[in-house]
Amino acid sequence: MSRETRRRAAWATAGGAAALVLLTATGAHAEGRGDIRVVGAVVNGGHPVGIGIAKEISFPVVLTVRDNSGVKGVSRVSTLNVSNAYGFIEWTGTSCAKKSATTSVCTATLKATPAWMPASDDIDTNRVAGLWQVNATVNANDRDYWISDNIARYSVKRATTLTADAAPEPVRRGGKLTVTGTLSRANWETLKYQG
Repeated sequence: MSRETRRRAAWATAGGAAALVLLTATGAHAEGRGDIRVVGAVVNGGHPVGIGIAKEISFPVVLTVRDNSGVKGVSRVSTLNVSNAYGFIEWTGTSCAKKSATTSVCTATLKATPAWMPASDDIDTNRVAGLWQVNATVNANDRDYWISDNIARYSVKRATTLTADAAPEPVRRGGKLTVTGTLSRANWETLKYQG
């Protein structure tokens, strides 16, 4: 085998290994010990999460967790954008309610703080809107645990505002009425609404 052929083969092997690492890093991931599992997850009651420019937004992630020894709790919840892995939403806590000897429903609270958003993406924070995923680590009474990525997906949207005004006021019967308005969307880079 010539030197050039060996060099091409080495580059092809390195490129294949890099592609495999990239696929592994971005694909769904789950690991743990025992039979504990998240068997259901609902984010924000199944509704999109709309985030504006100033007000902090909190929303729930409801996890149904099952283990034969009972559920001890949730030790980690995180969330990020599916396509670019950026995120600015933080986990602020979880409470669990036992539903049976083996099943608990745990409600995690996630919070978005608009003031932090411009620093969350090095290109344009607005591209972080879109499809997001939830990741969680759950623990059982018998020390089983499960680390699971992508247990639920949901939509994060830039909030919108609509202003409208009608003139003239008052309008006479049969007269012309003109309605003007502005539809604006939150710009997470400038923390302002833009038309």
